[in-house]
Amino acid sequence: MEAPNQQPETILVVDGDVITRTVIADYLRQCGYRVIEAVNAWEAEQALNQEGFDVDIILSDVDLPGEMNGFQLASWVRQNMPDVKVILSSAVERTASAAGDLCEEGPHLAKPYDPATVVDHIKRLRGGSDRS
Repeated sequence: MEAPNQQPETILVVDGDVITRTVIADYLRQCGYRVIEAVNAWEAEQALNQEGFDVDIILSDVDLPGEMNGFQLASWVRQNMPDVKVILSSAVERTASAAGDLCEEGPHLAKPYDPATVVDHIKRLRGGSDRS
């Protein structure tokens, strides 16, 4: 049973495609998660560096606009915030598979993904807690 004062887990959704980002962010909110959205890795880093702001999981596309892609963002997170879990996704199956190989946690998602599959990955990363 969840403690009454416990905050919902926070997920940072990073995707340059506004439709994809908005759809999955809205779905995750409906499942009870606190969601922050970022267009690129720079915005993601800004959100992650805000004081008093804890992100539990990052769901990021591999192909991000800007100077840093999703692989580089995941590497930066592992070096600077090892407690934050990362799920990488890609529209290209081969890239999604490589993302899974590079992520220490192992999960990877090929786009278009089913929102329920995303929630399943998040639950597995967080030890199976049920939020839906």
